[in-house]
Amino acid sequence: MAIGKEQIAKRIAKEVKDGYYVNLGIGIPTLVANYVRDDISVEFQSENGVLGMGPFPFEGEEDADIINAGKQTITTLPGASFFDSALSFGMIRAQKVDLTILGAMEVAENGDIANWKIPGKMVKGMGGAMDLVASAENIIVAMMHVNKAGESKLLKRCTLPLTGVGCVKKVVTELAVLEIVPEGFKLLERAPGVTVEDIKKATEGNLIIEGDIPEMVID
Repeated sequence: MAIGKEQIAKRIAKEVKDGYYVNLGIGIPTLVANYVRDDISVEFQSENGVLGMGPFPFEGEEDADIINAGKQTITTLPGASFFDSALSFGMIRAQKVDLTILGAMEVAENGDIANWKIPGKMVKGMGGAMDLVASAENIIVAMMHVNKAGESKLLKRCTLPLTGVGCVKKVVTELAVLEIVPEGFKLLERAPGVTVEDIKKATEGNLIIEGDIPEMVID
């Protein structure tokens, strides 16, 4: 049984450590802020110029002037600050962000990521992803393992235009948690009810399986 987007975000939230500065990309990554442990202190940064983002607001409590880079309404925590994009990208390029969590269309077994353009389709622009992947030391990708046609998005080589080269450290999908190692995708955990065979079938890139693979602990 594959997990959903909320569960992917919950699992990634376990990777967030006390004192981290974290950038959340558009899509599944924005959900991570809802699931970080209450007993740790984390600063979420959005490249449109926010430091100190909180969880999404409840219905009826939205403020249309407070948004993230994906133009979703957000909340801010006490002490939050707002600034222009130049300062925001100064933080990113100066490697002040400890963890970057991004969505992706494709990830290759060597850590390449493609997440900004599908040729022939309208594109809003590359956004901040290229700066983030060029500057971040720790990049986790939140994505679906296969596309709508059931084809793998974890590939030997990306087929779409690259956002970054050899930069992804981990991938969390509806099926598995995988680490990028020199040999390919190392399987760390499988989603509840998902078999190793299921993951093999859904992964085009080289999949490394060592010993018994534990189930993902989400809650």
